[in-house]
Amino acid sequence: MASETEWSTKAASGPAACYRELSRFPAVTRAALGAATGGQAATGGQTFLLYTECSRPDLSRRRLLRFSRHYSLQRAGSRSITASPAALSTEIRNQLLSQDSPTGQRRAVLSRCPWLGHELLEVWGSSGRSHSVDLTALGKHGEVYTEGPFACLAWSHSETRLLYVAEKSRPKPQPPCPWDAPGAGRPAEEHREEQDQQFVYQEDWGEALSTRSMPVLCALDLESSSLSVLEGIPEHLCPGQALWSPDDHGVVFVGWWHEPFRLGLSACSNRRSGIFHLDLDSGHCELLSAEYAAACSPRLSPNGQRLLYLEGGLGGPHRQCLRLCMITWQTRQAVTVLDVVHEPTEAFAGLYGEALPPRCWAADSRRAVLGTPQRSRTDLLLVDTETAIITNLTAGSPEGCWELLTLQWDLLVATCSAPHQPPSLVVAVLPPAGRELPIHWVPVENSPTVPGVTWKTLQIQPPQSRQSATMRGTQTFEALLLSPMDSMVPHPLIVCPHGGPHAVFDARWRPSMAALCCLGFAVLLVNYRGSLGFGQASISSLLSRVGEQDVADTQLAVEQALSTEPLDPHRLALLAGSHGAFIALHLLANEPERYQACALRSPVSNLPALLGTSDIPDWRYTSLGLPYSFERVPSAEDVATMLLRSPIARAARVRTPVLLCVGARDRRVSPTQALELYRVLRARGVPTRLLWYPEGGHALAGVDTEANVFGNCARWFLQYLGQPPQAETGHHSP
Repeated sequence: MASETEWSTKAASGPAACYRELSRFPAVTRAALGAATGGQAATGGQTFLLYTECSRPDLSRRRLLRFSRHYSLQRAGSRSITASPAALSTEIRNQLLSQDSPTGQRRAVLSRCPWLGHELLEVWGSSGRSHSVDLTALGKHGEVYTEGPFACLAWSHSETRLLYVAEKSRPKPQPPCPWDAPGAGRPAEEHREEQDQQFVYQEDWGEALSTRSMPVLCALDLESSSLSVLEGIPEHLCPGQALWSPDDHGVVFVGWWHEPFRLGLSACSNRRSGIFHLDLDSGHCELLSAEYAAACSPRLSPNGQRLLYLEGGLGGPHRQCLRLCMITWQTRQAVTVLDVVHEPTEAFAGLYGEALPPRCWAADSRRAVLGTPQRSRTDLLLVDTETAIITNLTAGSPEGCWELLTLQWDLLVATCSAPHQPPSLVVAVLPPAGRELPIHWVPVENSPTVPGVTWKTLQIQPPQSRQSATMRGTQTFEALLLSPMDSMVPHPLIVCPHGGPHAVFDARWRPSMAALCCLGFAVLLVNYRGSLGFGQASISSLLSRVGEQDVADTQLAVEQALSTEPLDPHRLALLAGSHGAFIALHLLANEPERYQACALRSPVSNLPALLGTSDIPDWRYTSLGLPYSFERVPSAEDVATMLLRSPIARAARVRTPVLLCVGARDRRVSPTQALELYRVLRARGVPTRLLWYPEGGHALAGVDTEANVFGNCARWFLQYLGQPPQAETGHHSP
């Protein structure tokens, strides 16, 4: 890790050097525990093997570098554990998905053959590779789902079968058949009908899921080497997130309704879905959860008697406070363990995660551990499913974001990070029930803090005049302030309202934000009312008030930060994406002389234009308090309401230089929004630049794209805000 002197040099050398240095810290994407051969350590305790998969940007090769790490864990007693590396890191190549068996003795790996492009499903054990099946060559389904809400790779309890999700097989396109072919008869007509089918529109699940249309459940029997596509799932459902039932004679899965048409599913937990059980012997498919709800993330307890899952409401905000529900397997009775929290308390603010950890149950099959935003933190909560007692395992820790990777044999494996500290890998022994605290976390891979970056949480209270009658006491929201090291000159401030709008800036490691600090900028991450982690009442308060309440909250956070922190009120900038960019554009119109620069990603600027172009048209109505139904078409009044709330209607007031970054393949917010805004601002003489990424989606993800976006945004701020004092310590980059 660079020293403070080295950091001054890197900051002076420009944005690229800072970003490159801070992007080298890996993120742990998966972890699995296995019992070591022999089972007992020399000290009389137990020995476990910890396997992790990590990734980090490889900027020189313009790709994501993926690698594995191995550790040995020595457990002695009920709370003591030590960790040490067990092998050198190894690069992971061509691997798409992997999953360890229940005993940890076998690993299933889905990979892509680099020279054929075929997908291979292999099983590895202590003696090497025991099975290898070319899924593509079998031709029973399309591409396997390796990420997103549908994906899974599940072992049966007997460790003889594997379950996964793939795209339904479709007939291959046929070569053209001439209409005037001599002697064309019945076979030619049939060929022509098959050819015409290839142009029939196939619905997909929207942004980031454009190749996901009709998933099917597939089972591979390792003993007979047979592959089957499971039948019996109703045609109106799309299955995913599957696992085997306790007796291996059935499959539990999440089914999403897709009629009359599909709405965007990415970052939308409000789509109708349920937990189903498919009996493989009889073919009977049974709905286990509520009929009209949004259920996901089923997790079976170690003893096979309880099924835990998340459940939310239909429609409304696309992400909401969720319920934690549980089904007793033998009786099929469902109960609510933790209900929706409308008003947060100090002890519990509600559940907001998109999924439960893959392994979240304690060995007693009674307690479970999960991660969720709690205001501007993400904490690990221990839940007693019988008493509904919640224990926050990480409250008050200096790290602001905790993520559980796995919980096996009462060993917790997690990562923790903060705005000034990259993720560290830690382990702990889960104490017995009733004695959970204090819990002792042991570092496995420790990341150092970044010198010269500090952070704090700001509490913001709107004036009484802005309070909603529906809120009643939940007015307080928060913002995270990241600052460079102290200097004699106040720092310029970059203001970042998050997108969503129902998302949250938790206190996690973000390389781009830390890099801005190392360049000399302070950064304000605003969790305006409507953000996750502050109760359902706060989320609902934003409905019908977008473009007003969120904008006022962001400006209030800016004013409070300027009045209490060493910041330069004459050097302010805005950095935001999606709905955050919508807020930023309103701020530019409200106070044309207030901000000196603005950089936006995938901006929302014209609400009515999104009705026919976005994968989530329902949100365009709901956000303004208008009812939505599948058959609804916009009225003149609807369009007028949306246009009046759109930044494009106030673009004539914008004077601030604007940088626009958009992906040509964005399904959530059409890139034509930015193109329209670009033309309007240019016509009015506003300094404007548009960056167009041909392969980019809404998130502008990808190693090369993310680095390019950051570099352009940072240089835009340096150009229009001037060189911050932090960056003036060395030579300026050209």
